[in-house]
Order: sequence, then structure tokens, then C-alpha cells
Amino acid sequence: MTVDAESRRAHRAAAARDRATASAQAPGYRRDIDGLRAVAILLVVVYHVWIGRVSGGVDVFLMISAFFLTGSFVRRMEAGKRLAVGSFLLSRFRRLMPAASVVLAATLGACWLLLPQTAWPQLWKEGWASLGYVQNWVLAADGVDYYAHDSALASPLQHFWSLSVQGQVFVLWPLLFLLGALIMRGTKKSPTVVMAWLFGLVFVGSLAFSIWETADLQTFAYFDTRARLWEFAAGSLLALAVPRLRLNRFLRAALGWIGLAGIVVCGMVIDVRGGFPGYLALWPIVSAALVIVAGTRPKGEHPELGEFGPGRFLATRPVLFLGRDAYALYLVHWPVLILWLNVRERPQASFLDGLAIIAISLVLARLVTMFVERPLRLAGGQRGSVWRNAGVVLLCAVVVASVLVPWQILTTSKAAAEQAAYADEYTGAMGGDTARDGKGIPVIPIPGDDAGRWAELDEACSGRFASDIPEVQESCTQTSNADTAKHLVVVIGDSHANEFAGALQPVASERDWGIVMLMRPWCSLDKHEEGTEADGYCGGWQRAAMDKLIAIHPDAMFTIVTAAAPDSPDERVLNGIDEVIDEATAAGIPMYGVRDNPRSSIYNYYECAYNKEPCDFPLSGALAETNPAAPLADRIGLIDFTPWICPHGTCYTELGHVSVYLDNNHLSFPFVKSLAPALSGQLGDFLKP
Repeated sequence: MTVDAESRRAHRAAAARDRATASAQAPGYRRDIDGLRAVAILLVVVYHVWIGRVSGGVDVFLMISAFFLTGSFVRRMEAGKRLAVGSFLLSRFRRLMPAASVVLAATLGACWLLLPQTAWPQLWKEGWASLGYVQNWVLAADGVDYYAHDSALASPLQHFWSLSVQGQVFVLWPLLFLLGALIMRGTKKSPTVVMAWLFGLVFVGSLAFSIWETADLQTFAYFDTRARLWEFAAGSLLALAVPRLRLNRFLRAALGWIGLAGIVVCGMVIDVRGGFPGYLALWPIVSAALVIVAGTRPKGEHPELGEFGPGRFLATRPVLFLGRDAYALYLVHWPVLILWLNVRERPQASFLDGLAIIAISLVLARLVTMFVERPLRLAGGQRGSVWRNAGVVLLCAVVVASVLVPWQILTTSKAAAEQAAYADEYTGAMGGDTARDGKGIPVIPIPGDDAGRWAELDEACSGRFASDIPEVQESCTQTSNADTAKHLVVVIGDSHANEFAGALQPVASERDWGIVMLMRPWCSLDKHEEGTEADGYCGGWQRAAMDKLIAIHPDAMFTIVTAAAPDSPDERVLNGIDEVIDEATAAGIPMYGVRDNPRSSIYNYYECAYNKEPCDFPLSGALAETNPAAPLADRIGLIDFTPWICPHGTCYTELGHVSVYLDNNHLSFPFVKSLAPALSGQLGDFLKP
């Protein structure tokens, strides 16, 4: 090695040491809190890998981030410096994005190679959402979306939800400080007083909202930024209070050990994933606050006095060694775990698997920290050049886009070309069992083809078809000719009634019918026991929708009249269907009852069909031997697609190169559309032109 090379190497090493020293000596730096981060990430990893639960460690991370952010801004306000929000945001995202974008791009690339194509569209959506720091909203919407694609595979990108929430708060918090600065000018109050009031309002309002939303809609609340703001506000309030705390070291030590123990056992005692972020999330937040308070020395306390709290342990070399890679370890451990389980085809890691996953994650985290995060990290308290920061942020976006863009373009263009080449082969229900004909024709609908998944009418209900009741109007749709067609029919019920419309549309077009659909997810016309959750959600809609149907007075109504049991022949007629028939008959509205299709609680039949897996099943184990609605035939017309869904007593997952199912219980739109001739035959001459 030449002298110049040795000199350059020494210079780079010295620069790295200077950055690390500057960071460690930055205002407000706390070695014990770095150690607390290490404990929190270790709990997150261990709980994910071996226990299969959520630890509460992420909540600790969220709180700590606000603790440091608030301290930094308050010091600027007290010193009379400009807040310079724009430069702060660029410097903060320059800090966050390099490691996140490299891990995100690498994870997406691995998913491209290792995961089935049925998982790709969701990964594309989550990849862009993670890059834009809105992943939490995608997961929140999918968690309560009845039509979200059903899959047993956990997303390798799911953990980006917390980074998204954090990124959104990093935008919101500076705006609160700007508001605080304006209030200070008008009131002459100190920054601490003003910001304490503001963060106190955020804490109380967000916590109240979080408790309410968690009780009513926990799946959405878990990812909802609004339900998480109070956790950040708690960290901010703590940052304002810590400089004014005066506790003796023995009390601080006791509080610290109690807090550390609370963090460790939180996930064992509380159902974090199923009960957060309502009042239960106070557990890890208060526990973390106790640990932070324990490491706070009041002014005047001699530094040589003994330290009995957890701070001494948290500031040891092994803990800090792990803490320096905490961010990178959080980023890499989850995709390593999910991809490992997918390749090994296991629902949970064994002890040895877990050791391997953690070892790989530690190595990758060290590499990400050394070669991505550390070289681009600014010295503590520094914000760097605006243009350089903007360049780094832009480069990070390009890194992720360089994987997503070609992946999506190549996949969709190939699928479009194949569908065009084999257009005549997609016969669906009318083509028989062609799943094993050896032609290698790709199944439709292709993954990600949202327009080809569900039957959709032309527009929202309007005019005389519109309803003043929000629950009815929100999912009420109609064909554009509903008010001018020769005849009008109404489809009423849940998503299974919605899928039936796929077969009805071609028939309606031939017979000059207009269609109105009164639909609500999960709500068929099945009558539920009063006072139950199902009755609370569906009961009011059922009554209002039937009233609207009677007011419209169509030439016919269609609804599902049986309910299939998953993986069982225990099919039944809907409760209360006699009353529905009586009401329709009294109003002079002909009624057609459609038999439900077979369903499963185990298999995603769409993935079976697309991946050419043998998931066909016998009809005898899925539906009753005869249509249980048959006794109603003298009062209503009956529609039964069973002979076409399950020809010759076998229910196929693919027919005529079309996936019969969309998931584990809904039929796909292309397949239902192919049932139009079967529907027309069963309707006979009814309302023919």
C-alpha cells in the first residue's frame, strides 16, 4: 500500500471517529437512551422471531424519537435561533432514508425472486407507500377493507408502518413548533410553557381518540397516525419536564428498574397487536419514561455518586454496540424473517431457525450501518447543506424506483401480451376443466388487475335511486340506463350479491334492463339476533335497503338466499328470508333467490389456481346435497350455478383458464361473467324483449 493510500485511509478513519464523537457529544446526548434503544430493538426481534407476538418496543422507539426532537427544537427556541423547518426536514429525511431505501430496494428485489406472483401487486403498492412514508395508511385501509386481497403471507414490508408514522410526525411536529413560536410572540411565555400546553392538548386529544377508535375499530387504529400522536406527545412532554425534575438517586434507580422490567414483560402480559394503541399502550410509554427519568441527574448532583439505576447497564459497551445498529436491525430483521419462513414454508421459526435469522440480521444491520448509514450521517446537531440533503433524498427515491418500475412494467406488459395471445381460450364456466390441458396458458384475472376482480356498475345512485341514508347510499350503484331502460331490476345484499351482478350484466344488456345495486359488505339479508355486533352493523342497513327497494319498485329483485358453511355441507337458508319474500310479494315485486357458492376457511383458491396447485375439492363436502332453498320454489324463482361451479361433483379452482375464485369464498368476476348463459337459461323468457 502506498503512503498516499495509507494517508487517505487514516483520514477517512479519523473523519468517522470525529462524526461518532460529535454525535456522542451532541446536546442532549444520553448513552443510557442509546442503550434503551438497543433493549427495545432486541425485544422487537426476539418477539417477532420466536414468540410470534408484538413486544411494545416500537412504541418505545416512537416516544424516544419525539423526546430528542423536542429537546433539539426547544434549545433553538430558547437560544432565539430560527427554527428553519425546511432545512430540518431535509436533514432528518437524509438521516432516515438511505438505510431505509437500500433495505427497501433489496427486500423488493428478493421478493421479486422468491415470492409468488400473486403477492406482487400488494408488494408494489406497499413499496411505493413505504417510500412515501404512508405505508401505515395502506395497511390500515387493507386491514378493514372487505375487498383487500386475502393472503396468509405476511408482508415483508409491513414493519415500514412505524417508520411512516414517524416520518409523518417529523413533518407535523415542526409545524407545532412554528405555532408555538407565534404564540410566544403574542404571550411572551417561555418555550417550555407554550409547548407544554400544545403537546398536552395533543396528548389528551389523541389518547382519547385512540381509546375510542381502538375499542371500535382496533385493526385500523393500530396503524392510524392520529391514534399514535399521543405517544410522541408523551415523549415531547417528558423532554420538557426532565430538566426540571429533582429526584434523589435511590428513587430514580427504583423507578428505572421498574420501567426496564415493564418494557421487557410488556409483550408477555398484554396483547400488544390486538389491544394497542389505546390505553394499554400507556404501559410501554410510561415504562420508557421511567427509564429515561432514572438516567437524569439533577443539576448539582456530584457525578461521582454511585449509579444504582439501569443506566449503568444500558451504557455498557455490549449494549451500546447493539444500539449503534438498532435502526438498521429494525429495518432488516423483518424481511429476513418473512422471506426465510416463506422459503422454508413454515408458519413460525424454530429455535435454530431463529438463531440463524438473528445472526443474518445482525450481520446485515452492521453492513447497512457501516456502508450506508454512517458515511451519510451528519454530525450531531448539524443540518448540512440543503442541496446536498435534497440530493441524498432524491437518490434514495431513485434507488427504490429502480427496482419497482422495471418490475411492474415487465410484469404487466408480459401479462397483457399473453392475455391478448390467448383471448379465445378464456372460456370460463363454458369451457370445462382445461386446467391440465398442457397449454401453459396463464390464468385470469392476473394479480393486480383490480378492474377485473369485481363486478362494478356504471355510477353511484342518483335521482330517484339515491338514498338520504348514508349507510345505503355509500355502496349504492346503478347502470347508466337505470332510469331509461325498458325494465329495472335491483340486486340487494352483501359481496356475494355483488359478485352475482357479473353474470347479470350481460343478460341485462341483452334484455334492455337497468340495474340498481343495494349492497353492503358483510350484510346479506340474513336476520341476526338482536343486540349482536352483526345486527348492529347490518340490521339498520337491511331495513333501510329494503325500504328503498320497495320505494324504487323494480320489475324484479335478486338476492342470495342461502349461506354456505366453510369446508362443510351445512348449507342453510338465510334466517328471516320468509319475511323478505312476504314483503316483496305484498309489493308486487318478483323475487329471485340465488344459491350461495362453496367457500373455505383454509385455502385461498385464487392462489391455488394461479400457482397451478391442486386445490380442487368434492362438492359433497362443500354444499348441501340439494339446494336448501328448493321449498321456496313455489314463491320465488331460484338461481343455482352449482352445476357450472362444480361440474360432475368436483369444485375446480380453474375452469376454462379462468380462476373460479377470487379468494377463499368469492367467485372471480371473469368467471361469474362466463356464467351469463347459465343465468339466461334459468330465467327463461322472464322480461325478455
